[in-house]
Amino acid sequence: MQKEIIITVKPEGEIEIEAVGFKGNACEKATKAIEDAIGQVKGRKRKPEYHFASGVTQQQRIGS
Repeated sequence: MQKEIIITVKPEGEIEIEAVGFKGNACEKATKAIEDAIGQVKGRKRKPEYHFASGVTQQQRIGS
C-alpha cells in the first residue's frame, strides 16, 4: 500500500491530518513536522493500523 498524508483545511479553519498506509507509530513520526509547524494538536484518532507492529520488535525485561 502506498503511504500518503492527507491534509484537509475546513471552512472554519480547522486542519485535519490523515496518515494512510502507515503501521504502528510511523504515522505519528511522518506527521510530526507538519503538526509542529501548524501548532497545537487538539486530539488524535488512531486507526486499527496503529496497533500493528511497524516491523520493529521491542523487548523489555522486568526483574532479574
